[in-house]
Amino acid sequence: MTNEWDGKTHDYTHKPGVIHTEIMLPAHAPPEFQDRSTLWNSVEQIEKASDAQLAREIEVALPVELSRAEQLALVRAFVKDNFVAEGMCADFALHDKGDGNPHAHIMLTIRPLKPDGRWGPKCRKVYDLDSQGQRISDGKGGWKNHREDTTDWNNRENAEKWRAAWAAYANRALEAAGRPERIDHRSYKRQGIEKIPSIHMGVAASQMERRGIATEKGDINRQIAADNKLQKEIKARITRIYNWTKEQAGTEQPQDGGSLVARLYEAQAKVNSSKTHSRSGKIKALQDNTKLLAFL
Repeated sequence: MTNEWDGKTHDYTHKPGVIHTEIMLPAHAPPEFQDRSTLWNSVEQIEKASDAQLAREIEVALPVELSRAEQLALVRAFVKDNFVAEGMCADFALHDKGDGNPHAHIMLTIRPLKPDGRWGPKCRKVYDLDSQGQRISDGKGGWKNHREDTTDWNNRENAEKWRAAWAAYANRALEAAGRPERIDHRSYKRQGIEKIPSIHMGVAASQMERRGIATEKGDINRQIAADNKLQKEIKARITRIYNWTKEQAGTEQPQDGGSLVARLYEAQAKVNSSKTHSRSGKIKALQDNTKLLAFL
């Protein structure tokens, strides 16, 4: 692709792992925007500032449980409903290097398109008004004003909205494919799951680990996995202790942490009690004592 703004040519023909590219346009976009070079040169030419934002990129991880056709259909539906339907032009590419990390890059235009297919402004001037709805003088012969975006596409809240939408679309695709797996865009903490999240490995570390070379990130994730396993075992033990104490106490639950200790003394006293004359009675008391100690 040749950038007509600066005359530089960029060669992407040897980029590995690109398995599909596609442009999706709103109905009122010029048909010639289906050509990638035409679309992005048009974006370059409409901007005057050297530091203007030209595009927005979103990257999504594709569920490995889906077939290639199902992955493509998922991305198309997500892009169409969440971006193209809002008036954005979308240029996306599916990447898969066979390393277990298939994903899609979605490039989105920033400026809205007018009904005639021409680029519209990113923002507009809005006059400040007083309590009577009248313009306020700036004392210099003009009126006080501020700028407002013409769309809400740059709102920070969109990141959360689009993440939630991707989870919903991916889960519908997994369900349609008869797969039991589901994804959730929320953190473990927000889901109420007491689990330590693993860290992102990245391409280089993942490749080294697959070749049997231990990495610092891999060691961290292995430690996290061990910690999560231990945490799960501890929670299970606590649950068993709680259920056992309820069972031993009948319907009456211990009221404080000293209740279990008190029952240990009671069990020991029962062993030593003169009222426990029979050998079987003493053995039974010892067994109860041992069971309680084992659980504690």
